Amino acid sequence: MCGIAGIYNIDSEKAVQKDELSRMIQQLHHRGPDEKGFHLGKGIGLAHARLSIIDLTSGSQPIANENDTVFVVFNGEIFNYIELRELLVKRGHIFKTKSDTEVIVHLYEEYGLDFASHLNGQFAIALWDVSKKKLILVRDRVGIHPLFYTISAGRLIFGSEVKAILPAVGKPLPMSLNGLDQIFTFWSPYGNTTIFEGVMQLQPGEMLVANQDKIDTRIYWDWQLEDTAAYRGRSTDSLQEELHHLLHDATSIRLRSDVPVGAYLSGGLDSSVLTALIKENGADLRTFSIGFQDGKLDEREYQQLVRNHLGTDHSEVVCTHESIASNFPQTIWHTESPILRTAPVPMKLLSGLVHENGYKVVLTGEGADEVFGGYDIFKETKIRHFWAADKASKLRPLLLKKLYPYLDISSASGQAYLEAFFGAGIDTPDMPCFSHIPRWTTTASVKNFLSSSAKESLRGNAIDALIEKLPDNFDRLNYFCKAQYLEAKTLMATYLLSSQGDRMLMANSVEGRFPFLDHRVIEFANKLPIHLKMKALNEKYLLKRSMQKYLPDRVINRFKQPYRAPDIPSFFGTSQHDYLDEMLDRKTIEEYGYFDPNKVNLLLRKIQMKRPLGYKDNMAFVGILSTQLWHHHFVANYRKNFS
Repeated sequence: MCGIAGIYNIDSEKAVQKDELSRMIQQLHHRGPDEKGFHLGKGIGLAHARLSIIDLTSGSQPIANENDTVFVVFNGEIFNYIELRELLVKRGHIFKTKSDTEVIVHLYEEYGLDFASHLNGQFAIALWDVSKKKLILVRDRVGIHPLFYTISAGRLIFGSEVKAILPAVGKPLPMSLNGLDQIFTFWSPYGNTTIFEGVMQLQPGEMLVANQDKIDTRIYWDWQLEDTAAYRGRSTDSLQEELHHLLHDATSIRLRSDVPVGAYLSGGLDSSVLTALIKENGADLRTFSIGFQDGKLDEREYQQLVRNHLGTDHSEVVCTHESIASNFPQTIWHTESPILRTAPVPMKLLSGLVHENGYKVVLTGEGADEVFGGYDIFKETKIRHFWAADKASKLRPLLLKKLYPYLDISSASGQAYLEAFFGAGIDTPDMPCFSHIPRWTTTASVKNFLSSSAKESLRGNAIDALIEKLPDNFDRLNYFCKAQYLEAKTLMATYLLSSQGDRMLMANSVEGRFPFLDHRVIEFANKLPIHLKMKALNEKYLLKRSMQKYLPDRVINRFKQPYRAPDIPSFFGTSQHDYLDEMLDRKTIEEYGYFDPNKVNLLLRKIQMKRPLGYKDNMAFVGILSTQLWHHHFVANYRKNFS
């Protein structure tokens, strides 16, 4: 991984100043501490901060083609670069380095704007075509690497993070209240929206092409979930064999590196499968995990089980309440976004452990739940769809109890709560967002804390705006595929792979790689019938079958435990943190203007009086505190941080 930034003078060939580019790329030093590089041409300036992983000696960026007519900077990895290089050499292209970066310029020469479809990787690319005076920005298919841009004073300014854009804009950018509305609904902004007014994010699988005539964007890849009989006639055994082969190869090419590669091991199915696949590839097994002070959240028992079974060289860090509170402000600096749970903080501590042990690359299990139907929300949707077919049934909603055996919901009141929560939208099972309405409705309760002026500034409804952007064929999908698509395009792309993923990895200059998000694996899984993803309520059925002989039964058949971190209790322990008093002070709340100080004060009193706190309270507190910290970092202290 690396960081990229740049400026394109849309209306002229005015020179871009190197000192301005230097200020931009310096904001991304954590993404690329090893080296800085620049290209300055007529009307264009490209900058790169390098984290050296492949071709350590000659892979510096920007990289150009043979006659310096195409320049590229990029953040990420092209995993099939060896195969692509062989193909391009046969077609007469001349390479100066052994890096994966150089493959991009020659692919563009060979295939034009179709070059991205040949890449198997994770990337944010900026390519400058000198002769056509054309800037091309591309983001990988599923959105592993971020890429942001804005148009300001006749210039297109872009960067891997918004903090690289802000020095070139020259002023603080206000919060997009529509972006905040989306975060307080979906946990993250959707589509091109960001939390910064006027800044857009390139969507997963999107390409932007800019020249002096126009700026166009297009989606070159999307999740094509099919309600078809694509695998009719294929046995389950043959499908699980094909899946195993795909996962083996997806892991194998992600082990390509000129530096050592480790892996995250949570003790859950996905990271355990991944570690087993690494062993199958004959690579060294170096694993890293996180434990929790709170026993209800701790998974070290299962981590130990997998470590012993596979024989890994292992390191762990234990996350305490104090470590969450003390690391929270810096976490928001890196997320560049308000968040609703503290879960990114332990991931930052984990990548710090990796960095301390001298590793730059880890493989992780993200994506398996979205690809193979593993989340509780898919079970919930399956039961709710069954219930909706006979809404008067007293027996069908009882299935909801099977979802959460670790919660105390055995009483009549517990069942009533489940039916009230999951009954949201039960009368309209054909609505596009049927699967997510209970969750999104609950999350949206955070908006009750917004100030009157903030509420008045909201334009429209976040869910309605999302529905308008869904693909044309969405209504033709079955209920399960709809749920998968929504989860992949909302929570995964813009929260799990961003605030909890890329941002927490790169905070400590660590690259994450995701074999389950290889597009070949996704495209294979997208065609599977529902019963091979979830058999009855047994999630990730085919994945479990394909790996059952490589892992202990206790891991394969373990009831899924969602990754969680302690929220409110982390901030009100024995240690006092000055930033809490400052950010939640009535005067500061009023000055920043996002929240109603009276409602915030009522929540704080509830916490201080040690009254029972629920899911909504935790989300509200973390959402309020992180929003206040966002404003503190990026607006109130703009001159200190970006001038």
